[in-house]
Amino acid sequence: MDDFIAARSQMALSLGFHIIFSCIGMVMPFFMAVSHYKWLKTNDEVYKNLTKAWSKGVAIFFATGAVSGTMLSFELGLLWPKFMDHAGPIFGMPFSLEGTAFFIEAIALGFFLYGWNKLNKWFHWFTGMVVGVSGLASGILVVAANAWMNSPAGFDFVNGQYLNIDPIQAMFNKAWFSQALHMCLAAFTATGFAVAGVHALMILRDRNKEFHLKAFKIAAIFACIGALLQPLSGDISAKDVAKRQPAKLAAMEALYKTEKPAPLLIGGIVNEKDKTVKGAIEIPGALSFLAHGDFKAEVKGLDQIPENEHPPVAITHYAFQIMVGIGTLLLLVSLTYFFILFKKKPLTEKRWLLKLFVFAIPLGYIALEAGWVVTEVGRQPWIIYGIMRTKDAVTPMPGIAYSFYIFSAIYVSLSIIVTFLLYRQIKMVPVLYNKPESK
Repeated sequence: MDDFIAARSQMALSLGFHIIFSCIGMVMPFFMAVSHYKWLKTNDEVYKNLTKAWSKGVAIFFATGAVSGTMLSFELGLLWPKFMDHAGPIFGMPFSLEGTAFFIEAIALGFFLYGWNKLNKWFHWFTGMVVGVSGLASGILVVAANAWMNSPAGFDFVNGQYLNIDPIQAMFNKAWFSQALHMCLAAFTATGFAVAGVHALMILRDRNKEFHLKAFKIAAIFACIGALLQPLSGDISAKDVAKRQPAKLAAMEALYKTEKPAPLLIGGIVNEKDKTVKGAIEIPGALSFLAHGDFKAEVKGLDQIPENEHPPVAITHYAFQIMVGIGTLLLLVSLTYFFILFKKKPLTEKRWLLKLFVFAIPLGYIALEAGWVVTEVGRQPWIIYGIMRTKDAVTPMPGIAYSFYIFSAIYVSLSIIVTFLLYRQIKMVPVLYNKPESK
């Protein structure tokens, strides 16, 4: 493994782990706040116990997210010094604001965890809401910085110099809204299905059913609403990418030749040497409509883009197919769940539906990871789209492969520890929060 590939692999690994920790840390506080609100309104002890249980999970993921996020910050400077040298003064504002949001989140979480029976009950609930809002703000600010890499703005690039820097324009670039919206909905969908699936498993095993049923309903509502809205944000993102990054769109759809109208491909095996796709299902004109809102519009293919600016087509296409395929499956599960709710059927009688949620536990995060592969790999060979190539930003320091191996071991160890802590937390539910259930 050469140093360039090692640096990219280390960054991909770090982002892959951090995105899961941070998404759970962003979303779980809202589940916690809803449960807390229900306890305050109904005085049902089950909701109080659920809030306390979820708050411990929030604390675990806040700590791991802080560690993995800090590592990422150092990696940006250590692995990509030329990138930070040029880009730091331009998109530093969202990172500094993210740091502020992080500190607010940490303070609010401290108030919430240690405020039971010490603070006014509604102020205590408010601190939990602040944890969620500040965590969500942190995620949006980081995505704004990433969006700048896909849609650089807020400066003039003249003779290799970055002049007339406007950090506000850089932060609110053309890609920030579509990426932030898509990312936030993905976080709620993935985390909602994962949490709902865990509680569904406990219901199927007949463990503390009242506790887990209430938890399941809160998480499932968030998950299913997110899954229903996700295609809308995906459509906004697709139209945005078609305008700004035609090479990425062409790689997503493995569109090697410019077509008018352009078909949408479902599946297919990409042959990058022959520049062909075999075995795909084609929907005539659908890509033209998704990209430009017109079934007869022309969609630029890779034949109109210089060869040395082509993203890795196969990886981008397969990741996109995985993301869309899982998103469609979760959409169907969500429609089924809302239909069951509309019919007012008891969930405990619909074991097949609970099994669907158990099956969906990892799916949202697989789609989330695939989406980030599309975003990052589809931008290559650029680290700043159209301005700086990734190979020109990497550190000249040798031995990056060893750093990659060390960081891989750290992240794997961290994941094992988190999994153990969560497993222990779930196992302790009957001991810590057991309450006689009404017959």
